[in-house]
Amino acid sequence: MAEQIVLQRERLDRAKIAYSVRNVNFDVAASLLMDKAYRPQPGDIILARVDAIGQHGGVELRNGRRSTLYVGDEIVVCYGNRYAPDQFEAEVPDHMDSCHLVAAGGMAGRVLSAYSAMKAPTSITPIGVLADYNGMVMNLADWKMQSIDYLGPRPKTIAVVGTTMNSGKTTSVTNFIHGLVAGGKKIGAAKITGTGAGKDVWLMADAGASPTYDFTDVGHVSTYKVSHDKIENIFTTITAHLALSGVDMIVLEIADGIFQAETANLLASSLFRENVDHVLFASRDSAGAVGGVQMIEGLGHHVLAISGVLTNSPLAASEAAQFTRVPVVHTARLCDPDVCHALLQNARQPERSVRAG
Repeated sequence: MAEQIVLQRERLDRAKIAYSVRNVNFDVAASLLMDKAYRPQPGDIILARVDAIGQHGGVELRNGRRSTLYVGDEIVVCYGNRYAPDQFEAEVPDHMDSCHLVAAGGMAGRVLSAYSAMKAPTSITPIGVLADYNGMVMNLADWKMQSIDYLGPRPKTIAVVGTTMNSGKTTSVTNFIHGLVAGGKKIGAAKITGTGAGKDVWLMADAGASPTYDFTDVGHVSTYKVSHDKIENIFTTITAHLALSGVDMIVLEIADGIFQAETANLLASSLFRENVDHVLFASRDSAGAVGGVQMIEGLGHHVLAISGVLTNSPLAASEAAQFTRVPVVHTARLCDPDVCHALLQNARQPERSVRAG
């Protein structure tokens, strides 16, 4: 039989509680399940001890502050899978032995591969899975945003997609939001896919978006290895809540690159095609921009503009414009309300005859 010990409130108050579990009501946490044979599930919430500091020397707290980690610290995080070509590939382990802190937003997993520039991952040991007063394991999904039926008009929706991780998506998203808000628009924004961390959502809010959400609000610490049906549920749930809030426009960030499985499936879906008016595409180079635009347009979407890291190079920007015939806009210029207005004013409507997926 699994051992359960009472979780003292003072111990929980001393622990560093991560962003990923910010929506959890810890008043119901009553005990720690301590069973080495327990097979963790994505979203299961654990109390863990920091054993060795590696790549992640801090954890993002619920309020967004990055807290420095020390050996011996106790942290509250949850299990999840991670897909980050410039950082770690990780999975939920099938046991509760030592594992890794695989994301600063508060995700535990077992690292499978790493980008060459990464340090060794920070090592942690799960002390126990949090359980409520009925002895039930606490999971992030227990506090998910509820699905709603929104029957009103759909706000114009723009999705920001990129070739890869670190292609300039978030900078493009936030500058675009700022430009739209400066032009008098009320913008709602969200990150639909990715790894749970607050930075991007805080930046959206700083740019003027309200409200802002991400997939953790729908009960997922990450979207890697999440079924397509659940990805679509994240999309519909978040966009319905944004629309209900009365915004003029919705801006969405789709994480990672266009070849990442969950992103690729979402882009190819009829749901995305029917509910996204334009795509703002971020790329690190001109070849990626050309190939990405061809793929996006081949799925029946309209590419509003190309932006991202490549716009730091006039030559790369010129190449992308020449071979795509799509406007290339420097990320800094997306802050200009006149630029944003012109892009939307001149945008053609996408052809809906192409069907894929």
